[in-house]
Amino acid sequence: MNLLRPSLLAIACLLAQPSIADDLPSLGDSSSSIVSPEQEHQLGRAWLSMLRGQVDQLSDPQLKDYVETSVYRLAETSQLQDRRLEFVLLKSPQLNAFAAPGGIIGVNGGLFLYAQTEAEYASVLAHELAHLSQRHFARGLEAQQRMQVPMMAAMLAGIIAAAAGAGDAGMAAIMSTQAAAIQEQRRFSRQNEQEADRIGLLNLEKAGYDPRAMPSMFERLMRQYRYDAKPPEFLLTHPVSESRIADTRNRAEQYKPGGTEDSLRYQLLRARVQLTFEETPGIAGKRFRAMLDDNPKLDVARYGLAIAQTKGGQLNEARAGLEELLSRAPNDLTYNLAMVDLDITNNRVADARQRVERLRSQYPHSYPLEQMRIDLMLKQNQPKDAEQALNQLLGSRPHDPDVWYQVAEVRGMAGNIIGLHQARAEFFALVGDYDQALSQLDLAKRRASSNFPLASRIDARQKQLQDEKNAIEKMMR
Repeated sequence: MNLLRPSLLAIACLLAQPSIADDLPSLGDSSSSIVSPEQEHQLGRAWLSMLRGQVDQLSDPQLKDYVETSVYRLAETSQLQDRRLEFVLLKSPQLNAFAAPGGIIGVNGGLFLYAQTEAEYASVLAHELAHLSQRHFARGLEAQQRMQVPMMAAMLAGIIAAAAGAGDAGMAAIMSTQAAAIQEQRRFSRQNEQEADRIGLLNLEKAGYDPRAMPSMFERLMRQYRYDAKPPEFLLTHPVSESRIADTRNRAEQYKPGGTEDSLRYQLLRARVQLTFEETPGIAGKRFRAMLDDNPKLDVARYGLAIAQTKGGQLNEARAGLEELLSRAPNDLTYNLAMVDLDITNNRVADARQRVERLRSQYPHSYPLEQMRIDLMLKQNQPKDAEQALNQLLGSRPHDPDVWYQVAEVRGMAGNIIGLHQARAEFFALVGDYDQALSQLDLAKRRASSNFPLASRIDARQKQLQDEKNAIEKMMR
């Protein structure tokens, strides 16, 4: 994560230059004269591409779909005006979540391990959305507008790096500025946290969750890590104190009792994440088996055991467990997807195809289901059909590097070499490697030299990516 710091510092320097801000409109608040909302959006996308290129991510379609839909649900009732959100799921078991300028929402897999209920998970994301809706990034710059540009840049880079999980590097960057500036920034950060708590609680209640989940999670985390020398990153960037817990508890108690506390779907997703971070499927299976021994009616443990058995090659045992779950909930998408995955693994392709087609009529817009359908096509050696399905999927997920990566692979299998190079270019651009992206478009353009309309489109896209690359290089000066 420390590799992020130079790039982040460069982006910060760009934002701190008045000549950039002068070209962008003010939207009415004083912080927009320092950094406009559109400038935040541009920063966020540039930063996200760099982050994606340097950290491992979770690519589970079910997990991605859950995070996206749950955050959009919170955003619908939030004060967030610009809802052009982008997501990154980091493959880390550590507790952390963050919001970066321009609508970037980051979630560590570890959040699912630590947030024991859906309401606790939602309380963290509601807090992060409040940072975005209140434009704490821009307001932080406004509070420091009398600082010299290098100081502002160093402060900004440190804040973003710390939010991304590089706590030590982030704090070192902040400590490099003048003592007075550090004091002011920390004071402002405490105000930001209090405001994000207050607005996050309001958003939780409006979204239908129990606001009491926020202080409950704070209390449990504080008890768990009270004496740790280095607590989780989330507690380093969102310090929890007795007064903060008391304040959120008092505010939460002012809301009427009720609201969603938990859901089966959230717990099923937790089981998937737990499997991701276990050393082997066998170890996970033993843990889920022990949970079932304690409570034979615990469907979450039965589901976790079944997918662990599928991964571990115990296919008959996995089928028995999934059939029991489906007998009680025959239309549950999560259980059905697990059975499709099992059938694909067990070469029962006809059964898998029949189940997928039935599910498509019930869940016509499900990203995880469509991804499973594409996996099934590849299992059946149908790359051209898979390519067509992926092209349709790009209509709803044009900025997903996982989809573009698979598009490239499938186009290669289907013999679409020009399309392969185009897809690779989009993938590399989304992970911040513009040199590779431009090189791939060079290869595509050479192959399309006899097709003037196609070559012209490729050339136009290459110029767009070159402009993006030039903008980032300008940041680096």
